[in-house]
Amino acid sequence: MKTIYVTITGMDFCCGLDFFRRHDVLILKKEPKNEWDREAIAAYREGLGKVGYVANSPKTVLGESYSAGRLYDKIGKKATARVEVITEKGVLCKVKGPFKD
Repeated sequence: MKTIYVTITGMDFCCGLDFFRRHDVLILKKEPKNEWDREAIAAYREGLGKVGYVANSPKTVLGESYSAGRLYDKIGKKATARVEVITEKGVLCKVKGPFKD
């Protein structure tokens, strides 16, 4: 199975980058009723709550990571992801499977 990475963005609206550490585990939860993006996937961290969203724009997706739209149908209602790289432009995370085909 291919490794899937995603970019977490929108931290400025939550808690910023200071609370992220490499190997932190995030919970990714679909938000099908999100009024701005029907494929929105929020990122949560234990003790902090919502810390951002999976990027869903070519301008915010880092490198070869998946956008929320590409990931949306590959996961159930939620999934876990591990922080790999932290940059000023976003947090790159490795998504844990299994994935739907």
